Amino acid sequence: MRLVLFRDGSHPELTPGLLTPRGVVDISGVVKKSYTPQLTMQGLIDDFDQLRPALAKLESEGPAIALSSVRLGPPLPRPGKILCCIANYWEHAQREARPLNMFMKNPDAVVGPGDTIMLPDYTVPYMFMHEAELALVIKGPAKMVKARDWKSAIFGYTCLIDVSARQDGRRTWPATPLASWLGKSFDTFGPIGPCIATADEIDDPNDLIVRFWNDGQLRHNYNTDDMEHRVPDLVEFATTVMTMNSGDLIACGTNHEGLGAVQDGEMVEIEIQHIGKMTLKVADPLKRSWERGVYMGADSTNVEAVKRHRPNGGPTVTGAL
Repeated sequence: MRLVLFRDGSHPELTPGLLTPRGVVDISGVVKKSYTPQLTMQGLIDDFDQLRPALAKLESEGPAIALSSVRLGPPLPRPGKILCCIANYWEHAQREARPLNMFMKNPDAVVGPGDTIMLPDYTVPYMFMHEAELALVIKGPAKMVKARDWKSAIFGYTCLIDVSARQDGRRTWPATPLASWLGKSFDTFGPIGPCIATADEIDDPNDLIVRFWNDGQLRHNYNTDDMEHRVPDLVEFATTVMTMNSGDLIACGTNHEGLGAVQDGEMVEIEIQHIGKMTLKVADPLKRSWERGVYMGADSTNVEAVKRHRPNGGPTVTGAL
């Protein structure tokens, strides 16, 4: 199933729904509504096993609203935690995997499909770049989960764009390890969506094609089988450090080949196989500009990895919006 939050003329507030080939099906009649849309979705995650029969019936038989008539919101508007992997892809020719590490991204940075990534309206000496990533949606509480048991902690998957302030290419702003997350935590720098694909929709999260376009230019185009540390290891690492609760996210990192700037007036799109596609706008009150195009990839030190993990004519991406 693909779970969404949506608005339309009959539902002015974010309402839980199912994204189906027929359109969006309202499921608010069977899902317990809470104080906020985020808490409603967390409750849906917790109660999903009991709700599944009713949801399956609605998915096949419930009245559907045309997708063109609704506005999707982020499926998790304010996650309790967003953990993001640092690097985590075999994009360069190091002999061994780099140590697994993560940072925390500001949950208030979240926006959703059709929203606008707003670059900060004050001068900083950095450019702003995109990182297209697979994000794991946690079912909790999950603590000290071993890699072999990783599936017990995964409710589903979504797309995440880790918008990042960068200086001199890949060095994250600010240039100190302690504070590096700040350059990734400006408001609107955490788009997620268009839906949560439940775990049963995806056989192997380490075999998904991730693509990202900027004004139609394909930039990111890689397979998640290129992770240095695979999904089971990410779950074990994160839950060893802290308790992960329902609706928390772990972003799996990106393949930096294809990294480029985002700037005023552009339209960006992220699509992950079996999850879906979402589009956002970019706005910059200061109208800054940088060289347009790909900053990483042409001079890769791991050419064979780029050939293998930039699919050309590979599996069709399904579930697109």
